[in-house]
Amino acid sequence: MFQQDLLTWYQHNKRELPFRKNRNAYQIWISEIMAQQTRIEAMLPYFERFIEELPDMKSLAEVSDEKLNKLWQGLGYYSRARNLKKCAQVCMAQYDGKLPPTKEQLKKLPGIGPYTAGAIASIAYGQRVSCVDGNVIRVFSRIYDCHEDMARSKGRKYIEKKVDESLPEAAYIHDYNQALMELGALICVPSGPRCDRCPIRAYCKGYANQTCDQLPVLIKKKNRRIEKKTIYIWTDGTRIRLVKRSEKGLLYQLYGFDEQQPEHSIRRVELTPYTHIFSHVEWHMKAFLVYTDQADENFHTFSDIQKKYAVPSAFQPFLTEAETLIQGKENRPNWT
Repeated sequence: MFQQDLLTWYQHNKRELPFRKNRNAYQIWISEIMAQQTRIEAMLPYFERFIEELPDMKSLAEVSDEKLNKLWQGLGYYSRARNLKKCAQVCMAQYDGKLPPTKEQLKKLPGIGPYTAGAIASIAYGQRVSCVDGNVIRVFSRIYDCHEDMARSKGRKYIEKKVDESLPEAAYIHDYNQALMELGALICVPSGPRCDRCPIRAYCKGYANQTCDQLPVLIKKKNRRIEKKTIYIWTDGTRIRLVKRSEKGLLYQLYGFDEQQPEHSIRRVELTPYTHIFSHVEWHMKAFLVYTDQADENFHTFSDIQKKYAVPSAFQPFLTEAETLIQGKENRPNWT
């Protein structure tokens, strides 16, 4: 009855999403990777643009790093994009340009963990396996009124076992796994769960015990490390200088700005400070727009930057403010 009630609700309430129109493994894979750390509604324009530019495994395996990073700009965690390309190259070499069908095979590919492997195997290939993401953990923590710490392996393994025990026969698995995720996204939400609209509340111990708002238990992680940075955006009056970041560290191979002034600076203006938060570190940044006559091949127009270069979100506020000042979209402040 639990399965039946959930599946009936899903058929009547599921969102119409482009990657649900068919069971295309490639599109399901791309959507699942994009949806990590990103809301579905926010990632949809990126997904549609990505599929238009790279519609299949071959085009992804052969795309240049520059174009791939540009397509990924705005989604963050650029290592995910790099792993997509690596995975595509493996699939071209070993699986005739397709994703393999089993969860165990999929987990061996670059960038594909247990959840994504389960999602592809069950939704695209109808394999009777689970895919446990944050939404599913939240749903089952509440169903079983489980107060184990879900940041630790013991808690996750308990939930994974319960999800595995709940799986229907293979004929229904692709809808069942999506229904669990959809329930977590639309009804069993993190704050203020909509229990009055939940199709499975009759089976929920958390609802019966009025503990849903307390679940799942996630022990607070250590505070993020703080790094202070000073950024210098060199300009010749119409263009600005981009530098490709080093091969190591955060945001490597992407484009940013100098962290030192030009040897000959004519004048400069301080920009609005900005703090960018990564998973384990915070960059507390101040920035200056610096006018110089030391232009080189790394200076680009804003139009070219928009078309060709992947500038990560950590630097976007400075890029936007620099463009506003240089192009005279508002009164220039006093230069020093």
